Amino acid sequence: MIAFVVRRLLQGVFVMLVVGFIAFSLFNFVGDPVSLMLPPEATQADRQEMRVSLGLDKPFHVQFATFVANATQGNFGISLRLGRPVSTLLVERLPATLELAIAAAVLGLFVGIPLGVFTALKRDSWTSRAILTTSLIGVSLPNFLIGIFLILIFAVWLGVLPSFGRGDTVMVGPWSTGLLTTSGLRALILPSVTLAFFPLTLVMRLVRSEMLEVLRTDYIKFARARGLTDNAVNFGHALKNTLVPVITITGLQLGGIIAFAIITETVFQWPGMGLLFIQAVQFADIPVMAAYLCLIGLIFVVINLVVDILYYVVDPRLRLDRGGAGGH
Repeated sequence: MIAFVVRRLLQGVFVMLVVGFIAFSLFNFVGDPVSLMLPPEATQADRQEMRVSLGLDKPFHVQFATFVANATQGNFGISLRLGRPVSTLLVERLPATLELAIAAAVLGLFVGIPLGVFTALKRDSWTSRAILTTSLIGVSLPNFLIGIFLILIFAVWLGVLPSFGRGDTVMVGPWSTGLLTTSGLRALILPSVTLAFFPLTLVMRLVRSEMLEVLRTDYIKFARARGLTDNAVNFGHALKNTLVPVITITGLQLGGIIAFAIITETVFQWPGMGLLFIQAVQFADIPVMAAYLCLIGLIFVVINLVVDILYYVVDPRLRLDRGGAGGH
């Protein structure tokens, strides 16, 4: 187990170095930071002084090493657009993105699994077919279009939910949350449903296909022959064995939800990291772009590590395979 975790940690460090290299390359290939930071009337001497103060006069490998050292301490410099430390901006926007992503993940999991089980057990019913058809339509539509449709229906036509913003927030220590206010909860509904649509349908279809496959296995037939009830067979045996791959997909989808919340946050003007990144792209705010890429890379690495460990713990075959491999 320890060797497994150490190997995954080393792989994660390598991935973060690659992501860091890509993020650092933005400073060299997406405009000149000196030109972006100084006014057009700045003299050549001013530009050279700024270049020296930023360390841009040093060799590439020295600059990259300095960037990595600063990044490990959470220091990504100053935002060119807002003139504030990038780490401070990300910390301020992180609660909004995490609350939206977690709400979408919980919605996708706790709605997707029951729907997957229902469509597997009642696969010939018209309700099951209607759910599958709706899921196909939802997967085919892009995220922003789903969001616009929800805004049109619930904000414009019905007028029951807000179409933008995060609502009222309160501070719980250093964390700003909208989950403790009525307007914050109402504002969360439309963007979380929009963001949850794809992972919900993915989880539903995965659970359905796995359930159908497990229900055809010999041990399920043997369990029925022993006289076990349908609920004991379906939920005590079939669903339990179905959830192993669902753990992997859910973990990976959580990383994807956080990374690709950009579109949803833009549509609903949700004040999270995704909206900050879009604004940074529009203004070529390279420090914010680089920090966002590194943070998203770190989130994916951590989630993958947790998923691998959970998979290792849940599925005994992995331990047996590695134990057998170590014995030869």
